[in-house]
Amino acid sequence: MLQRLNINRLILAVVLTVASLVIGMAGFTYIEHYGPVDAFYMTVTTVATVGFGEIHTFSEAGRLFVSFYILYNLVVVAYLVSVFSSFIFDGELRKIYRMIKTDQEIKRFSGHVIVCGFGRNGRRAYQELRANGVRVVVIEMNHNLMKSVTEGHTGEDYDGDGVAGGNIFTVMGDATTDLVLKQAGVERASALITALPKDADNVFVALSARALNPRLKIIARASLKTSESKLISAGADSVVMPDEIGGSHMAKLVVRPEVIRFLDLISGLSADKLRLEEMTFDQLRRDLHGRSIRELDVRSVTGATIIGMRTAEGSLLVSPPVDYVPAPGDVLLVLGSEEQIENFEVRFRQL
Repeated sequence: MLQRLNINRLILAVVLTVASLVIGMAGFTYIEHYGPVDAFYMTVTTVATVGFGEIHTFSEAGRLFVSFYILYNLVVVAYLVSVFSSFIFDGELRKIYRMIKTDQEIKRFSGHVIVCGFGRNGRRAYQELRANGVRVVVIEMNHNLMKSVTEGHTGEDYDGDGVAGGNIFTVMGDATTDLVLKQAGVERASALITALPKDADNVFVALSARALNPRLKIIARASLKTSESKLISAGADSVVMPDEIGGSHMAKLVVRPEVIRFLDLISGLSADKLRLEEMTFDQLRRDLHGRSIRELDVRSVTGATIIGMRTAEGSLLVSPPVDYVPAPGDVLLVLGSEEQIENFEVRFRQL
């Protein structure tokens, strides 16, 4: 947003300069009856304050006009100097070029995920998405926050490539506005995560995003339980309440510690993390269609385990029967180490 503001300052400086020339030429032509060339000459010499003198003696009205015209140009010149100084010495031209380049790249994105808000929750969502190779566009209003991240002040690796935030595609602006959502490519996105601090803002984002893209998958953050129904009504597919999840997690560490440690393995919160992957029936190799879970023999072939399945009807089967034959619309849920899941992808996914 700051770069866009600086572009507006540059545009205003150009407009003021053109207006000054037009006012000067109009005044000298109308009051002193100069021709176009003489009027332009007097305008330039007056603005530049070089003092070459008058073409002919000014009338009283002409002297009054020139007096106010000089005062006006003192203000304009001071503004021009401040604007161009910031562009030359503060690197604003480089920032604007980078912003324009980023906007052009985002316009080519399709099927990406938009993360609204780069606080703790938004940052964690970004990390997880990037770790899974998902293309992400961040919407954030706090320029200083994004600057600290892109310059590596946080000490965290958000891109998974050893560079802290070095390649974060960011739209600076208010995520509750349609213009900013469109700049992030909401019409072409596959999903949107809104993790803004205020529940009301998340409701507004969900409402606007759903109107712009009816097929969009929307995940919303909520602080209050009462906000959940409002977010669902606004168009969110799922609502996550971090505070409630955190409290429940801590309580279960007391009563069911080993269960929580196992879940931490799956979620990647533990050092020896497991990976939980899903594969739709359409992604399964075609020569494996029609085989039962026993015949697929995933565990013996890859070491990974089919721990669940969502059927085409929407029901969730935990430890599905070995004689069950996956059908169109089914989704397999597979658990294993990183190496086992990669082996599963190679052996069973349709290329």
